[in-house]
Amino acid sequence: MVVRTLLSSVSHLGHYCRQNGTNGKRKRISLVLAASTTVALSGCSFFSPNEGLAPSSGKSLITAPETVQERIGLILPLTGPMASIGARMRDAAQLALPADKGVILDVYDETQEGGPVKAASNAVKAGDKIVLGPITSGSTEKVADVLQVSNVPELAFTSDIRQARPGVWVMGLTPEQQVNRLVESALSEGRKSFAAFLPDNALGHAMGEALAAICQKKGLNVPQVVYHTDNIDSINGSFETLLDIKNDPNADAKPQENTQPSAIDPLGGDISEKTDDSKKPLKPAFDALLLGDTGLNLGHIINILQKYDISTSKVRIMGPMLWKAFDGKLGALKGAWYPAFDDRQRGRYIQKYVEVYHTQPSPVTDFAYDAAALAGALTREHKLDKANLTRKNGFMGLNGTFWLKENGHVKRNLVIYQILPGGGARMIVPKVSGSHQKK
Repeated sequence: MVVRTLLSSVSHLGHYCRQNGTNGKRKRISLVLAASTTVALSGCSFFSPNEGLAPSSGKSLITAPETVQERIGLILPLTGPMASIGARMRDAAQLALPADKGVILDVYDETQEGGPVKAASNAVKAGDKIVLGPITSGSTEKVADVLQVSNVPELAFTSDIRQARPGVWVMGLTPEQQVNRLVESALSEGRKSFAAFLPDNALGHAMGEALAAICQKKGLNVPQVVYHTDNIDSINGSFETLLDIKNDPNADAKPQENTQPSAIDPLGGDISEKTDDSKKPLKPAFDALLLGDTGLNLGHIINILQKYDISTSKVRIMGPMLWKAFDGKLGALKGAWYPAFDDRQRGRYIQKYVEVYHTQPSPVTDFAYDAAALAGALTREHKLDKANLTRKNGFMGLNGTFWLKENGHVKRNLVIYQILPGGGARMIVPKVSGSHQKK
């Protein structure tokens, strides 16, 4: 298995994990994508002995612990290259399911002999009522094939939306969720024409497909989506294609060569204030531009934006949640947006995790905690069925309210952060749907 770090300088943020043998642009995504998260989980068993994972209405799902213990399965990689990620997620799940709360957590290592198929078969044999995990897209598919025959639901930690189906929920934060939130917010400020300039990889294509899908759903024009490789000539040429340089009378010069921006600190400054007086600025055919790059490539793209005066005063520039990890270095993108979780109320979870494990929890652990708390609450109440899993009020988790949909998709509340002139960002769109008042 190959663990690919999307942003080497912030490798703690998350990983794109791909099964060997995948081909082409539609490589399966197994993104465990997380950034800072928020809103203390009302179902945290350590907050109150009588609390469970509560629906968004705030009413507890739990009454009293049952004397007969039910079983929940957890499938993770606990040896091999992803062992550290798997161990942290196991710890978070165990924190959400104390042994004295009427539920037994059976933990299976998918990297042992027989792999994820054997782990899923063991979970069925043990009588596990629901299975949490695994992490990667390929393992999720193999586990689902076993569990669905026995009608055992699965809360998988992958972010590959193609693994979603009735009975298999994709708990990871998907590129589709991020793009949808950005488009909805841009529409609320009057943006109507969307375009995307994205890396030619699994993440880039997932973002591009998501943008096309939501534009179609909203009745908007088909967005222009252009992909580029890591080569600087590809970036320059592909951006000219996006701007239709050959047919623009104002485009009398090509972007100058980049001066090798830092992968960690891609160009300070403010693109809204830097223009090239030697030619008239272009008038792009879009008023919202979606980017997906990080590191050195993002630095190159910032240079091109500056050269053609594509500033945030004219075009709403938007990027992925990955930007949150280094937004302090992105003052050059003043006014740009990225989606993330509201991280103001996650303190109690962090405090308890540190007390128990003597280390800070990685953001990736939040998905395991939420899934375990939800599964434990419904299992103890003997309400582990489709109707309760897909309750319309949803559930309150560490990352805010989330909803399990019948088709296996998971809807999450995300907020929008806007990059400040000197770097860093502030939250501007509250997570409450339909509210866009700046804070």
